[in-house]
Amino acid sequence: MVKKGVFAGGAILLLLGLLFGRDAISYSTTSLGWVRQSVRDSVPVSFELERARKMIRDLDPEIQRNMHLIAKEEVEVQGIKEQVAAGEKSLAKNRAEIERLTNDLKKGDSTFVYHGRSYTGKQVETDLTHRFESYKVKQVTVEKLGQILAARERGLVAGREKLKAMQAAKTRLEVDVANLDARMEMVRVAQSTSEFNFDDSHLARTKDLVKGIGARIDVAEKLVNAETTYPGQINLDEPTSSDITEQITKYFDNDDSVAVKLD
Repeated sequence: MVKKGVFAGGAILLLLGLLFGRDAISYSTTSLGWVRQSVRDSVPVSFELERARKMIRDLDPEIQRNMHLIAKEEVEVQGIKEQVAAGEKSLAKNRAEIERLTNDLKKGDSTFVYHGRSYTGKQVETDLTHRFESYKVKQVTVEKLGQILAARERGLVAGREKLKAMQAAKTRLEVDVANLDARMEMVRVAQSTSEFNFDDSHLARTKDLVKGIGARIDVAEKLVNAETTYPGQINLDEPTSSDITEQITKYFDNDDSVAVKLD
């Protein structure tokens, strides 16, 4: 079965070589890329969004792992820092003792008394030599430890920055996916709205009917107005005064004239 597949693949490659010559590899890689892109484009966007959300969630274990490593490193760095501080304190004490013994020897005394015990100059010199050698070894050790501390602290700072960058990137991805989801929802709403198919022909006919009725009423109103205000007809009726004061004056003037006649 495997041999058949190998032979089939070889035959295809040979055919491509015969058809396209040196461009066979370019054609094959381009075709493969086109097929992959076609398959990718056929995947629903909603599925891709869910896939993106899952990939974002998959970042959590890595973030938690780095947080644990950073916390562990912080504890270890603190321990080294305490060791360096203790070493420097011990060096300061040893140096003070060495300087004291050195000053005592410079006096040239034959015997020296420390804590109630007497020591010869040779004993003090031997002790001073041992102390000085021990001091130099301890000094180198503390210096190396300080260098280690500085390197670990730099690594810790870099780790913290990387963790913050990863957390910030995760937050940005979450926001981007949320925005894409909202945009996709708007597209779905727009698509569902465009799928509504209303038959508005009946509505249009109804509008035309109402418009026609209005036009007929307009014509009837114009005809009525034309009949009531025909310009060739002379109006013989006296206009009535609408002023109440004139009506009252005229009334009482007529009443006074009647009273004079009766007298």
